[in-house]
Amino acid sequence: MAHRLLVRRIWTLSAKEIRCLPVSTATITSSSYSTSLQSATTRVSFLSPSRTLPRALPHTSRREVSFNVQDHEDFTERVINSELPVLIDFHAQWCGPCKILGPRLEKAVAKQKGRVAMAKVDIDDHTDLAIEYGVSAVPTVIAMRGGDVVDHFVGIKDDDELDSFVSKIIGQ
Repeated sequence: MAHRLLVRRIWTLSAKEIRCLPVSTATITSSSYSTSLQSATTRVSFLSPSRTLPRALPHTSRREVSFNVQDHEDFTERVINSELPVLIDFHAQWCGPCKILGPRLEKAVAKQKGRVAMAKVDIDDHTDLAIEYGVSAVPTVIAMRGGDVVDHFVGIKDDDELDSFVSKIIGQ
């Protein structure tokens, strides 16, 4: 949902703001006698493939709170070999309780400001991982630290219980 809102905001920027961004403010302000023709040539098309985005544009460089597991190798690399504790949310698209727990869990993880990661595993896409970790019902959340399972729960929990679960995993 947040991604859709972000995309809508980007698309609603006026064409003038997007197509004619200054290359740098130093170039424009360096010559006090520049004419409107000269300042127009110091602008660059946003869509020009040879240019990168100007530094003045905001971009999402922050690390995401959660990530979707792509395959078994990705799971091994980003979850098992992770230096951070990782919460693994085994869910399914058709699962109503999963749709409720997911955002709550992401919120609890976001409160920890990078001290814990969250992996999302769709059991329909990654049945092998679900079987390997004994997932028999969804939603199931498994906490791992150093490649070892340290705790888990099945079903929905309220926000306070999720906060205490996450805090317990990171050792607070």
